[in-house]
Amino acid sequence: MFTSAPASICILRLSAIGDVCNTIASVQAIQKQWPETQITWITGKLEAQLLQAIDDIEVIVFDKKAGLDGYKSLWKQLNGREFDALLHMQYAIRASVATLGIKAKYKLGFSSDRSQDFQTLFTNVKVPSPKSLHVADGLMAFAHRIGVSQSELTWSLSYSDQDKAWAESKIQIDKPNLLLVPGASKAYKNWTAEGYVDVINHARDKGWNVILAGSPAKVEVDLTNDIQALLSEPCLNLVGESSIMQMLALIDKVDMVIAPDTGPAHMASAMKTPIIGLYAHHNPIRVGPYHYLMYAVSVYEEVIFAETGKTSQELSWRTRAKDEKAMNRITSDRVVTMFDQVVEDLYPQYQ
Repeated sequence: MFTSAPASICILRLSAIGDVCNTIASVQAIQKQWPETQITWITGKLEAQLLQAIDDIEVIVFDKKAGLDGYKSLWKQLNGREFDALLHMQYAIRASVATLGIKAKYKLGFSSDRSQDFQTLFTNVKVPSPKSLHVADGLMAFAHRIGVSQSELTWSLSYSDQDKAWAESKIQIDKPNLLLVPGASKAYKNWTAEGYVDVINHARDKGWNVILAGSPAKVEVDLTNDIQALLSEPCLNLVGESSIMQMLALIDKVDMVIAPDTGPAHMASAMKTPIIGLYAHHNPIRVGPYHYLMYAVSVYEEVIFAETGKTSQELSWRTRAKDEKAMNRITSDRVVTMFDQVVEDLYPQYQ
């Protein structure tokens, strides 16, 4: 689409933390090839905090909770501006409505096999889906469509010295540190307190320090309290105590992360911190931590086969398992075994 650097590009990816984190690789690929291109990123309030981790981006915050006023505010900020291209990287209808006030010669969106909520009606260039099922590769396809050369996905995220100091004050320097982010924003994605306790006890028996962290959402706080109540010795509990950037620094400083399908799992992958992701409702091949898919513990295939009689290859790309208790199929033994596998592969000194 562009044989030389475009003057300006607008990125539209409002949420969520994990998807915004995946999108960063695409944006940084554009920056690497065309450092002179001005990039404006429209995103949500919480997600804008994560974008502090990257350089040379103009961030415009869209407040989805403000209703029509949120759109008016966004369009007012963009009044009189026109971009060479809009990368409409979120197919939710609220994002598509936002494009009505964004002027751009080219408006790129997902092709019909990956779009929904009528996104194709709001774009004039359809981005071909890559062979890879992973969301991050689908987002990178936008960069390739406008002319960015093919390359491996890489992330370069940074944080302040203050965030570094905070994180370093929370870990133990004489032991390897395991960070558990036990809760996701949606309860059906969460594993059991009993399962986490088994993993914590195993890790401690192997000489690891264990830390709990997460957002202040009630579902995460409640699950964490259940875990703590079952332990003979509670873990350091940072759930609800960190900013996004402090969480990023903490993820960078620990030796391993265990989490369900939630934003910090993708942050760990971006920081090259080994992550064991726990999955039941979504295919980890599509939404798992990009660099550490080999360590995902997943019951997704067995759950959807039980529900549909079909494998994932026979179903739609985004098929979600409906069983609200599907995560209960993950056994403690499987997660403990995977923990030991990560240690054997990456930290033989801690065996």
